[in-house]
Amino acid sequence: MEKEQNLEAKAVSQQIDFYKIFRVFWSRWYWIAGCIAIALVIAKIKVLYTIPVYQTYASLKLQDSNPSVSTNNQMPTQVYNYTDKIQAESFVIRSNEVMLNAIANLDYKISYYLKGRIRTTELYPNIPFQIEIIKQDSVNFSKGLYVVEALDKNTFKIGDPNNQKAQLVPHKYGEVINLGNMQFRIRSEIPNGNYSFKFNTKEDFVGRAMSVNVAEAARFTNVMSLSLTDGNPVFAADMLNAIMKEYVRYDLIQRQRSAKQTVEFIDSQLGFINTEAGKSGSTLANYKTQNKIVDLGTSTSMTVSKLADFEKQKTELNIKLLGIKQLEDQVNNNRTKVEIGLDLEGELNSGLGSLVMQLNTLLTNREIKLSQFTSDSQPVKQIEQQISNIKSGIRNNIRLMREGNEQTLRYIDNQISGVNQSISTIPLKEQNFVKLSTNFEVNNKVRSYLSEKKLEAEMNAAAIVAGAAIVNFAYPSYFSIASDSNKVYTFAILLGTGVGMGLILLVRFLNPYIYDKEAVEGLTKTPIIGVIRKFPDFIDQDNRQALSIAKPKSVFAESVRSVRTNLSFLASHKQSKIICVTSEISGEGKSFVTLNLAGTLALIDKKVILIAADLRKSRLHKAFDVDNKKGLSSVLSGQHQLEDVLIHDEIHRIDFIPSGPVPPNPSELLHTVFMQNLLRNLEKEYDYVLVDTAPVGLVSDAIPLIRQSDVNLFVIRSGVSQQRAASIPERLSREYGLNNLAIVLNAFGDDALYSNYYTTDYSRGGGNSTYYYSDYSGYSGSGYYDEEKRKWWMFWKRK
Repeated sequence: MEKEQNLEAKAVSQQIDFYKIFRVFWSRWYWIAGCIAIALVIAKIKVLYTIPVYQTYASLKLQDSNPSVSTNNQMPTQVYNYTDKIQAESFVIRSNEVMLNAIANLDYKISYYLKGRIRTTELYPNIPFQIEIIKQDSVNFSKGLYVVEALDKNTFKIGDPNNQKAQLVPHKYGEVINLGNMQFRIRSEIPNGNYSFKFNTKEDFVGRAMSVNVAEAARFTNVMSLSLTDGNPVFAADMLNAIMKEYVRYDLIQRQRSAKQTVEFIDSQLGFINTEAGKSGSTLANYKTQNKIVDLGTSTSMTVSKLADFEKQKTELNIKLLGIKQLEDQVNNNRTKVEIGLDLEGELNSGLGSLVMQLNTLLTNREIKLSQFTSDSQPVKQIEQQISNIKSGIRNNIRLMREGNEQTLRYIDNQISGVNQSISTIPLKEQNFVKLSTNFEVNNKVRSYLSEKKLEAEMNAAAIVAGAAIVNFAYPSYFSIASDSNKVYTFAILLGTGVGMGLILLVRFLNPYIYDKEAVEGLTKTPIIGVIRKFPDFIDQDNRQALSIAKPKSVFAESVRSVRTNLSFLASHKQSKIICVTSEISGEGKSFVTLNLAGTLALIDKKVILIAADLRKSRLHKAFDVDNKKGLSSVLSGQHQLEDVLIHDEIHRIDFIPSGPVPPNPSELLHTVFMQNLLRNLEKEYDYVLVDTAPVGLVSDAIPLIRQSDVNLFVIRSGVSQQRAASIPERLSREYGLNNLAIVLNAFGDDALYSNYYTTDYSRGGGNSTYYYSDYSGYSGSGYYDEEKRKWWMFWKRK
């Protein structure tokens, strides 16, 4: 006797299939395309509604070739000083004085706007219509928008800037308008369009101008790179150019300040000296005429000349005292930069000059730290302490210079007193003449000296050049940096692709169902003996058509035949076989599979009987178009004989026993000895006894039938059965000691979305290596089967 073949459970070997991964995403390419389309629409809206921002560039060069060369002339120290100086000058550039003066050079008083479908655009520098300001309050005037609308060549309408919802009031061109505490007239015709305008002050543009950025243009250079961003590219360029010009002018004024102060002091002294020199000259001439004095003696002339020299030295010392006072005021006023006047440059010792240089460096560092930390932070306090120490040293040096100067003045005053005493020894007439001559000569010498110093100071002021020069002026850049449309669209395509692929992965991740044989093979060691394809046409609810017979050349029919072929290898030692078909839950197609297996077995002249053993919810009788008033439940309960309920289907050559009325004890009836004897008797008369049972996941009715059967088929339906269903055959085999369980995957389709991304390697054994079967994917167009309906997008395969 031939030994019965057992279905041994062996693990399978599976490998990642990259083509299947591609097919997963390609199966829902329209999801990805839809996400890309939505992302592009959102990107288009973003590009349309994003306010453009433009950036323009310019450059300034610091005129000092070496702002502070270190003693060892090392390059790193010099680079640090350049960086330090550029950072210090950036604060000057962004100062309110420079900004306001730069704005004053622009046409800032009136701004014009044009409202479009999406946004309102500033029209600077264009002036669509002329407005004449007649009277304007410098502070209290409305800064709202004046909406205007042209009516005809002579009239227009204008709105109240303080009430945007108010009706527009008509006016004539050239008519004086009083609105918003302003008095103005519109002189030229307003073009067609939604125009508006507003009045401004210089302070309204400070915020826009303050966005200027200052940085080093390159390493090891003293060139500053300036940039300004704004919604109007022309305004950005004009504003940046105005800021650079004003900064150069401001720097020149600051450098010339010491020389101009010296000139102003000398002018004030010259006015007095000129008057005194005129008076003394007239008095001397009158005295000589009245007293008939021709000239002084040699000794007396020398005395007069000596006195004039002392007075000249005294004037020089007073001018130097002015320079010392200016330096002291700068130190005490806590300025950001201390500048040494021209009058003291030759008088300063090396120690004081070094201290002033150190102070300027610390002041610059303090500004930098204040931009990074608060005034109470430790780094700022440390610099403040260093500044205080340096200032103390400078004040000591200034005190010593002032004391030395004052000591010299006292010495000269003593010399002048001695000369005056020597004059008092000569006769009275000559003594008066000497005094008048001395006064006249002193005034002339002082006037001559002051004139020379004034000319010298004016020449020095004229020779001073600004500490910076414009290298490149700014030009409008019409390329928006706020929203690069190419980058936005590229990002939208990438985002749409990512979202589409992520959606596919999310759907797969949330999917709890089994779809293909690889999923079954990965979840259980129970072998699969076949995959039944999903029938492409409509199937009625009652399964009245035996589908494998109705379309014998379909891929579906061939997949059923594959299961039939593999069934012949199960329990092959027996001439007739009892085959039990079950599933986890209802709706997985166990009755459908049983019916089609019966039909294919009948086609090869096998004597087949089909038993509807689901005594609770069977619908098989509807497929044979018979009633269910009597059947298996009637036979098991003794109400009818087998011959009374047996139905012979001559068309399909299948015998059929319906389930009969629903009994109160279906499980007990199936456990009876009568049921066992019934199966044994039918086994003797038929080649195949197919038993359609109740779902084992819901009720236990099928258990006694499973234990009596030669072959048990567990049906898993693609897309309906959850992953837990694959573990049930192993549990049944383990609990009841069965080795004749096999799985049939039902209603398999070509949807690759839920398919697994790995392929079973049967060359290594395990799993289903004993049985050959196919899922027939991609074979429908081989010419061996009836052609299935083409997809809408497979236009090249349509006739």
